[in-house]
This record gives sequence, C-alpha cells and structure tokens, in this order.
Amino acid sequence: MLFPESWLREFCNPALTTQELADTLTMAGLEVESLRPVAPPFSGVVVGEIIAAEQHPNADRLRVCQVNVGGAEPLSIVCGAPNARVGIRVPCATVGAALPAAEEGGKPFAINVGKLRGVESFGMLCSGKELGIDSDHSGLLELPDDAPVGEDLRTYLDLNDVIFELKLTPNLAHCLSVFGVARELSALTGAPLIEPKISPVEPTHGDALTVHVQAPDLCGRFGGRVIKGIDPQAKTPSWMVAKLARCGQRSVSALVDISNYVMFELGRPSHIFDLDKINGDLQVRWGRANEKLKLLNGNTVSLDEQVGVIADAHQVESLAGIMGGDATAVGDETLNVFVEAAFWWPEAIAGRSRRYNFSTDAGHRFERGVDPSTVVEHIERITALVLEICGGQPGPVKDQILALPEIKPVTLRLDRAEKVIGMALDAGKCAEVLTRLGMVVTASDGALHVTPGAHRFDINIEEDLIEEVARMIGYDQLPNTPPQGPITPKLRPENRRSAFDVRRQLAQLGYQETINFSFVEPQWELDFAGNADPVKLLNPIASQLSVMRSSLIGSLIEVLGFNLGRKASRVRIFELGRVFKKNPSVADSDTTVAGFDQPMLLSGLAYGGVVPTQWGNAERWVDFFDMKGDVEALFHPQALQFAAAEHPAMHPGRCAHVLRDGQVIGVVGELHPRWMQARGLSKPAVLFELQLDEVLRRPVASFQPVPRQQRAERDLAVWVAEAVTHDQIMAAAIGAETKGMLKDAFVFDVYRSPDASKQGKSLALRLTIGDDEQQLTEEQIESVVRAVLDALESKVEARLRA
Repeated sequence: MLFPESWLREFCNPALTTQELADTLTMAGLEVESLRPVAPPFSGVVVGEIIAAEQHPNADRLRVCQVNVGGAEPLSIVCGAPNARVGIRVPCATVGAALPAAEEGGKPFAINVGKLRGVESFGMLCSGKELGIDSDHSGLLELPDDAPVGEDLRTYLDLNDVIFELKLTPNLAHCLSVFGVARELSALTGAPLIEPKISPVEPTHGDALTVHVQAPDLCGRFGGRVIKGIDPQAKTPSWMVAKLARCGQRSVSALVDISNYVMFELGRPSHIFDLDKINGDLQVRWGRANEKLKLLNGNTVSLDEQVGVIADAHQVESLAGIMGGDATAVGDETLNVFVEAAFWWPEAIAGRSRRYNFSTDAGHRFERGVDPSTVVEHIERITALVLEICGGQPGPVKDQILALPEIKPVTLRLDRAEKVIGMALDAGKCAEVLTRLGMVVTASDGALHVTPGAHRFDINIEEDLIEEVARMIGYDQLPNTPPQGPITPKLRPENRRSAFDVRRQLAQLGYQETINFSFVEPQWELDFAGNADPVKLLNPIASQLSVMRSSLIGSLIEVLGFNLGRKASRVRIFELGRVFKKNPSVADSDTTVAGFDQPMLLSGLAYGGVVPTQWGNAERWVDFFDMKGDVEALFHPQALQFAAAEHPAMHPGRCAHVLRDGQVIGVVGELHPRWMQARGLSKPAVLFELQLDEVLRRPVASFQPVPRQQRAERDLAVWVAEAVTHDQIMAAAIGAETKGMLKDAFVFDVYRSPDASKQGKSLALRLTIGDDEQQLTEEQIESVVRAVLDALESKVEARLRA
C-alpha cells in the first residue's frame, strides 16, 4: 500500500521525523517496506508565467519567451516546447538552479546563462520528466492558473513529501486506508486523531433507485443515492490528482477519481453507475450459469452461482465487491449517476477475482473485511466531493441493513498475557492500550472483557488481544529472556531415514496416505488384532469408539469399505501412526506412560488390479507376492526373510512374518476369508504391518568395486521335497563352502511333474561364480557347482535332476 506522508499527517501529526514515524509503524507490525521522495533533489525552480512569446529569429522550432518569476524584470528564456504559449504557468529553473541528473548515478544539471542560435537565455522552462516528477516530456509541465508566481516549486507542489510503502499482513485490513493508518499511529503515539468531518448532504429531490438485495449471505448492507445533473467533463482538482498519484493511482475522470480517493482515504471501495444506462431496478444476487459480463478492464467473464453480482432487469452490471461493468460505466456523456456503497461479506468475495486471473483494490479490501457501520457516512463523503467538483442535485440516501457481523466480546486474562508476552503487565495499562485502539473494555476478576470496533475483523480470540497489547507496548520494549534449554540441532544419523521419506516412497509405489482415529470399535481389536484386552477409554467421543487401537489394520479395512462404497475399483492406502498396548514392564518417563506401550507402526493395504485397467496390460488382481514386493522395496537393498505365520486378520495359508536379521518386524498377507465375507469383498485385499523403527533403520551404502574378472553363470536343477521352502534352498546354496567364489544365486524356475509317482518339485538355480583376482578355470567353476550341490544334498536332501 502506498500513501504520502503529508496525507497521513493531515489525520495524525505526531512530533516524529519521517524515519521515526516509519520505525514506529514497522515496530507495530505495519512494516514500512520503503521510503522514497516524491521528487528527486533539485533547487532554484520557481513558478513562472509566460507573459510574451515570440518566434526565434534564427530557428523555426524555438521561441523567445518573457517569463515573470516575481522579480523586478521578466526573464528572457529560449524554449523549444510545443506548448510554450502566453498565459500559462510553468516551472522555471533560474540561473544557478540545479536540476536532477539525466540518468541514475549522474551529476546534477546546473543552469547557467546560455546562448541558443545567437539569443541569450536566462533560465530554463521545464517538463515533468526534467524535474523527475513524471515521465511526460512532450511539453512543459502546466501548472494551475492560480499557482503563485515566484513561489518555490518544491513548496508549491509539496515535493519534499515522502511516499510510504507498507507491507501489510492479511489481519491488518483496517489499515488499508490513510485514515486507518492514522488511527493506528494515534494509538501508538498518543497524538490526537483528526477525524474527517462528514456532514449529511440535504437532498434536493426525492428520486431514488430501487435495489433488491436477494442474497443476504453476499451483501449484509447496501446503500445508494441518485445524483442528477452533474458536469461529466469536470476536471479533477490538482490536489486530488496529486494524492492519487502518490498512492499509485492514475487520474481517470472526476467521478472515478472521487471514488478512488475516498477508498484510499477511508478504506471503503464504492462504485458510481451511469443511472441512465440502468434498466429498471437493481438486484444484488449470486450469479447464474452462462451469464456473462464485460468488465471495466475490457475482459468479458463467464459467471456462475459462486460469484456475486449487481444486475438490472436486462443484464449483469457489476461484479459485486470487485469491479464494475462496462455497460453502466460513467463517461463524458453521463448526466445522472447512482452512487453505491455496501458491506460485502468477506467470504463471499474472497478468491473470486483470482478465478479470472486479476485482482483489484476493491476485492483486496472486501475479502479482508470493510467496516459495515460507515456505509452511509462514506456515501455522504462521496456526495460532497461530487457536488464540489461536478455539481448536481442529490437525492435521499437509501440504506438497507440485512445482516451485519456479530461483534462478540473477547476475554483477556492478565496472567495468560504475561505468560505469552514474557513480562509483567498492568491491567490499567492493557485497558488503556486497547481503548486507544477503539475497543470497549471492562474489567472484572483479573480479566478484561473487550469488544472490538466494527472495523476490526481480526479480533476473535484471546491471542489476538495479546498481540495487540504486545505491539502497542512495543516489541523493542520486551525483556531479553534467554532460552531455558540448550539450542542444538538434532542431526539424523546416516543409517536413519525420516518418516517423510517413507511416506514419499510409498506414494511413489502408488499408495495414498490416510489418517484415522486412534480409538476404534472393540470388535475391531478382537477381529483384526486378536486383542481381547484393549486399552479402554474412560470418556469416549462415541459409544462405539471406546478402545484404543493396537493395530492399524482395522482402520485401513474401514477406509477400504468407504472407498468401495463410492465405486472405487482400485485402492492403495497406507497409514503411519501410533498404537496402544498394555505392557506392565513399561515404566513411567518423559516419553512413556507406565503400563502402556505406544509403538509407531506402518501399515498398508492394496485391493484391485495390479495396475489401472488399460489395453496394454492384461488385467490381474493384486496378490500376496505383489505386496511382498512392495515391502521389500521399502527395505532395499537389504534382503528380508519371510516365514509362514498366522495372524487374526489374515488368510491362514497366505500370511508370512517379515524378518530382518532373524527378528520378526512385521507381517504381510491376504485378508482372512471370514472378514472378506463379512465386508462383502468378492476378491481378496492384501495387507502389511511393520514396526516403523525398523523401516526407518536402513543400511548405509558402501562402495563396491567393479569386478576385474568376468563372471561365469551355471544353472543347476534339483528335486526337493514339496515341504522344502525357497529360503531353505537359498540358505543351503549361499552357505556352501565355495571359498568366496559364489557371488550370487537365485531360483528362476519351479517344475512339478504331471506324473503322480514323482513326488516333490524341481527347482532351477542360477549360480554366478567369479573371483576378483583371477580368471577362473573350468575346474574351479565345476568345483563351486559341486560344492553347492553337496550342500543342497546334505541340508535339504536335494538330488540332481536328470
């Protein structure tokens, strides 16, 4: 937000320098992002009046002007500006003046007596660009006819003014005006606040425009007034143009400038309609599908039921609280106008302009909240300016109040404020501070009961009041309190990964995270965890959610049912959360509760096709081995072991313990058919549940040199009994005495003979054999194969397949 210091001091003028004023605002949370002068430094420039202008005798494009600068004699100045003519008042740089440098970093330009084409010139007439005031260099900067001749230009145009740029947070919407900032400054410094004098304008006719507010959830208050017989081509006063320019707003026309001026002055956006272009009554309502509106910025937007509008009997005329429409825009032919000011609910305006890829000053203010109590006063202020500048006959103000924000008192406990702020506070001081901010304060029982003003949409809870007290006291006044504990960064060991990494990896595998209550139904604990004695809640939030979970599986099955009930055909979900178990051996500590174990688990569930349905892949239902692969991916590159197991939630023959270094760290398997039938599942879901600490622990990568010698591969097929497992086969093969020459082994084929007389199964193994120091001979390779075969024969009673 931009505004000039001089305008701020019209409302509040504390005895502070510019920098002190900026520091005061910044320390109160209104960050002054920059300070910059209205004009660069220059001197010796005064208001001059051209009293004579003759053609230069030796140049077609130059004129010799006689300029009155308030001295005994006029100055003779040669000028080439196309608008140099008799009667205008312009900036005149006298001999000895110093003008701004032509480019940044350059030296000031000094004015001396010069001679142009043989005619002496005793000064220079200036454009706005030459003075650094604006970018116009097409001609001389023309000043008002009443500009005092001979007065220093910096004084006359107030060019020693400073422009403040504030960076305001969303909770400071009440400071989105010069008066709003002045109100804060008065509270901070104690300097008197000079409120603008707004007197009601007596109507001279009874005409009014009927407005039907059909959406109270869009507009809580709507006011308007008809003004007839204005001068549409009236010129905006120079003082208003200057103030708008210093707020970053260019002058458009008198009516538009008045509306913008009051917005910057008092904080309320408004709109002025061309009354003669409105067809019938106005309606304030939500938009409708397929409606369109051409805005003042030239864009045509499509509307829907989520956007508020002002419409007449034929079409939409304005985007409520954001921007007016082109159809009823005021122009050079406008004679009668309708001045509108309203209170739009912030939630009804928030985000609407961004849907159309633009933002406006009006939308920026309304979506943060604009004081609903001053609608009529602001209409009166606009009316007074319109009559002063454009003339006209005002009608009566029509004010409709439908629904205004409820102002609720907020309680501030003194002991709570002292604890948060970190210093002793006095109740009287706190009450004084809040009263200066325009709040109504009453005290009782060591607390302050505070009713914020209608302009404060950010005061809702006790912490909001504590913030107000802290910033009014001054953050620089808070005591320096050293931290109570050491501040040392906690670096995660290299062999640990974060829970975030685990979530990200599961997401890469196609899973979506779900978060569920830690309290569940008692039947879940019995069915899915086999826990007949769960941790019971003394005061459950619902009668069915009466125990704490000891497994995450029940929650995932419930989420699966929720998704299937909404026609989801393929579900991949996981949860990372804490479970609760009774454990008498657990002692009380900072992180544990005596008698209870609270480990973190990671659980996942998959249901549906392995991949989404598509023409390139045959459809296949997810199975145990798919889930086993996902679990192995979490621990890669470390190998896991799997052993047949039983679990209350899982299929008796399709369930396995997950082992790491021989220790059980989890379980993986298909959902038990009993629970499939109870949940109405036509096909199985597969699940896993792991100890999170084990998932977070990972092996540290170590360097492995590239083999110097080529590896050899040999295939070996053996018959073994049906009961022999893959892990037993691999343990026997890897454990063979090969003097380190067996580098890898894996099963790549399983065969069962159709001949019933041949019992067992045939497993084909591929052996990778090598030595890092020498190329192996065929005899050495065969010795490794023989050693593996001997180990298989002795440990699993394998026999070589013929």
